Amino acid sequence: MKKFTLPLLLSLTVLVVVTAPFIGASRLNFGDMEASLQIFTELRVPRVLLAWMTGATLAVCGLIFQALFRNSLASPDMLGVSTGAAFGAVLYIRLGLAISFFGLFSGLSAAAFLGALAATVAIYAAGGLKRRKMSEASLLLSGIAISFLFGSLTMMVQYSGGYTDTFRMMRWTMGGVQTVGYSSVWAVLTPFALIFIVALASAQELNLLAAGEDTAASRGVSVVSLRKRLFLAVSLAVGVNVAVCGPIGFVGLMVPHICRKLVGTGHQRLVPACVLFGGAFLVICDTATRVFWSPAEVPVGILTSCVGSLFFLWLLIRG
Repeated sequence: MKKFTLPLLLSLTVLVVVTAPFIGASRLNFGDMEASLQIFTELRVPRVLLAWMTGATLAVCGLIFQALFRNSLASPDMLGVSTGAAFGAVLYIRLGLAISFFGLFSGLSAAAFLGALAATVAIYAAGGLKRRKMSEASLLLSGIAISFLFGSLTMMVQYSGGYTDTFRMMRWTMGGVQTVGYSSVWAVLTPFALIFIVALASAQELNLLAAGEDTAASRGVSVVSLRKRLFLAVSLAVGVNVAVCGPIGFVGLMVPHICRKLVGTGHQRLVPACVLFGGAFLVICDTATRVFWSPAEVPVGILTSCVGSLFFLWLLIRG
């Protein structure tokens, strides 16, 4: 039965991506084709594409972390990587900077990436990951500590700003995929492609690592090199996505768990499953926030955090 799961997930994600642009708080008025076409092509379609790639990216990042740490509770937001990226982006906004590097990527993306990288390095040092035998408890505790540290620094930066800046930063930290045009879509396309290719190319190594570091090393896997490569890729992907959409939590925690139930534990199938299901999941959540709270609109990060918190409690109770 599991061999049919990937085609079913592909069908689900195509159905969601195709139908979601037609769903919204206001109906498309085909009597005024020009206005309706502009809303459809400039607002709804890019928003759906942005949500899909963001959800897919976060899901794969969570899958990588859970395999690297052999811990089902590991994810970029749980271990402070997303919080570090948020701190870098909020600091950039607070300083009022406007930097572009050769017109290829913005200073905001660079600041978020540096924040994510700083959090990753801190976890790497505090969790004792340089040792061959790492403690899962120390890993989780160091990740929680790093998350609280960067969360506190983010609040300090927000508190130091004026009313307008504080509101802008607070609204941004709720996470959302609102966009006009396709500039944000192009911005997240590169990190999405990067993390997908890296994860798929490392699938066999992740399978061996999940069986234990000694087993992986005996089969020729360079554990230290693999960690560094994947840490850097996850930091870049999370940093860019946080810079564009803000921190959207728990997608990287929930989706890999669900996909393991659907396709098994082999990463050759888990990686594409997480891409398909993670993208569809965030599009569905964003569509729900646009419809159920109409005419108001709740940031999608709030909904994923609510659902993810319940899922997290369920994991703890079940475990």
